[in-house]
Amino acid sequence: MNDLIVGLGLALVIEGLLWAAFPDLALRIVRTLARSPETQLRLTGALTMTAGVSIVWLIRG
Repeated sequence: MNDLIVGLGLALVIEGLLWAAFPDLALRIVRTLARSPETQLRLTGALTMTAGVSIVWLIRG
């Protein structure tokens, strides 16, 4: 449970850093995502999730 909370905290830090340091870039990304087809968003989400699980699996065993 500790690792889950740390992981969520790191995700918030990274996302907050994007918005704090590069708000114009973050807005452009959001606008681009809003125009993207749903299937592309689903595929990107699935690939990102798979990459994350793979990294955790490789590191944690």
